[in-house]
Order: sequence, then C-alpha cells, then structure tokens
Amino acid sequence: MVSHSEPPKENLSAVALEHTIDEANALINGTSDVPKIQELDASKLVVTLADPNARQVPDEATANAASETICTDHMVTVSYNVESGWGVPELKPYGPISLMPTASVLHYATECFEGLKVFRGFDGKLRLFRPNLNAKRLLMSTLRIALPGFDPVEVEKLIAKLVAVDGAKWLPKDRPGSFLYIRPAVIGTQPQLGVQAPKQALLFITVSFMPRMDSPASGMRLHTNPEDMIRAWVGGFGYAKVGANYGPSLLATNEARARGFHQILWLYGKESYCTEAGASNFFIVWRAKESEGGKLQLLTAPLDDKLILDGVTRRSVLELAKARLAGEVEVVERRYTIDEVIEAHKEGRIVEAFAAGTAFFIAPVSQIHHRGTDVHIPLGENDSGVYTTKIKSWMKDIMYGNEQHEWGVVINEE
Repeated sequence: MVSHSEPPKENLSAVALEHTIDEANALINGTSDVPKIQELDASKLVVTLADPNARQVPDEATANAASETICTDHMVTVSYNVESGWGVPELKPYGPISLMPTASVLHYATECFEGLKVFRGFDGKLRLFRPNLNAKRLLMSTLRIALPGFDPVEVEKLIAKLVAVDGAKWLPKDRPGSFLYIRPAVIGTQPQLGVQAPKQALLFITVSFMPRMDSPASGMRLHTNPEDMIRAWVGGFGYAKVGANYGPSLLATNEARARGFHQILWLYGKESYCTEAGASNFFIVWRAKESEGGKLQLLTAPLDDKLILDGVTRRSVLELAKARLAGEVEVVERRYTIDEVIEAHKEGRIVEAFAAGTAFFIAPVSQIHHRGTDVHIPLGENDSGVYTTKIKSWMKDIMYGNEQHEWGVVINEE
C-alpha cells in the first residue's frame, strides 16, 4: 500500500527549534510527558553578600577608561545538568567562574547572551527597560544552540534581584541620568570533546559599567563590508544573540576602524541588501520616490527572513514611531539595497539615518562608504537628525522616569 501522508519538512533546523520550543513551553506549563526535572526557580535564590567596603565605586569616566570591564559587587549563577535540571540560583560576590579546558563552550561556541541596562531615573528610581523582551530572546537564543530552556519570567526575577541589591551603591541617587549594563549569558559547560548538545550548562548574570556610545562626534561613519565577507545569512542564526555572530565580524570591523570608520554596514546577497550597522539595527529616514507616493518613510530591514536580530531598541523605535509619528512618517520594514540608498542620496531624498541597539542606544549616522562611493547624510542641530532626536528623547524619558510608561519597570531597591 502506498502512503499518501504529508512528507516531513525539509528545514531540519527550523523543525528542531520548533520542537524544542514546544517542549520548553510544555515544561513551563506543566503539560509535558518528559520526566520532571527541576525548572529554573528564582524563589530558591541563595544570597551571599560581599563586604560592602571591599570595593569603591569609580566615577563613570574612570571605570570606562579601565583595561577591563568593571563589574558590581555581585553576580548571579545557576548550573544545569540534564539529569536533574536547574540547580539552586546563587547571588554571590563577583568573581571568576571555573571551567574545564574541555568545556563545550570553549570548542563549539555553545553560548548565547543578552544585553540590557538599568537606569537611575531623574525621579531617583531604578528602572529596567522592557526586560521581558530580553528574557524571551535569551530563551530563543538558548534553544537555537541546543542549550537548556527555562521560564523567561524567572530570568527577569533574577535580574531584578541583582540590580536591587547592587543598585543603591553602584548607581546612587546622586547620579541621575546614569546607567549600568546587564549581561545575562548561558554557556555549555560539559567537559567532553565531541560535537554534541552539552548536558551541563551555566547561566550567569553580571552588571557593569559601559561607555556612552550614542553621540559620536560628527555622527557615526559606516563602511560597507568586503565583498568576500558577510555577518549572517538566511537559514543561519543572525536572529539569535550568540557569540558566533560577533567574533568573525571583528576582522572587517578592525579594518574599517583603521580607515577612520566606526562600524561596518553589513550587506547581504548579490543584491547587497542593507541589514545591520555593526551589531546594531540600521534605520534610514528618506522620502520615497514620487512614483511611489513621495511619502516620508522610516525604513529598516525586516525580520521575516531571520537574518537580523529582533532588537529591543529596534522594536521600541518602530512602535513609538507608529504611535507618535502617524500621518507624518510612514514606518516601513522591507528589504532594500545599498544601490537604493546611493540613488536616494543622489536625488536628495535622504533625510537622516541612525543605528539602534542596547550598546549604541540611538546613534546618528553621517556617512556610508561603499566601494569608493560616499553617501553623506544630513545631521542637523547637535549632530543629530530631527526624527533621530525625537525618538531618542521619547525613549530616554521612559528609561529615566520623565515619562511614566509600562516599558519602564521600577525596581524596589534593597
């Protein structure tokens, strides 16, 4: 008898990821048939406090001039193994972690991470900005590289506890308008060589200083990538925040900086689609051709091909623009090429451009260099375009408490 059942999908990685996400959701919801193992549980957190007088808090300039990242007094760690699940979370003094030389992460790039900030508001309060989105994305990245799943809400709780403990000392109320950077990460720790999903893992969270990078003098200058190098590809993992997306990009970035540019504008495919500016999402404000309606547009690359990261800053920019610039600026997510950008420049249709991400926040772009052609982009007053400034101001107001908004999550300090 011939079977006429539907053939299995050919996209093995996508199917595997769907299955992993379904299994993780089933565990979280208590509907899984998989033998019960310990889930990540922030309520079991064990706290060991550091000596509060052992380290002094440097000023921002001193901290960011150091040769290594300056972290706060404490960190959070949680270990995992496949037999028993997640262990007891620990909040403990910041310090080294122990890994065997054969740990999976050191050989097979089984690691992912997140980046978000905690802000000291002008009202004196500590706030996180949309931490639920970072926690959900961390889960997605974790599952993409075959590391263990968890309930994102529990990661949010651990982040909140860490900044609640360290916030008063390291982000004091006499420094309103300041921030610290939060880095959650998950790594494969199983000490066994061989290409396989690690059976042991470690989740850890640190908080540190980070330089302000949103106001480069005369704007950010971008150099397009070499023809023989790309950052991500359709069917790959550009949409996940894994280290393998970043290390290979450094060679081109270093060369661009040696030529006087800040970052690479990464292009993709024979069409040279514009994707990301360094590790940030890229936006351009231009006026569409008259034949296409001539509307003023805020344009950025789409997410549907999973080529770029679903940035929290990106999503927030788009949502604010749609809500507050409706009728004035059309928000467009589509593929567009560097040739379209050059053509718009020649026709005088480019209004402004900016990069957006956690590290750079919203940084105005003043120049794109592509294969001997320079695209000079207007900056306006204070080296920033009108819409760049508006959107940046709206977001800063939410982050620092000048506007009460659901995206700004207030932390109760300890």
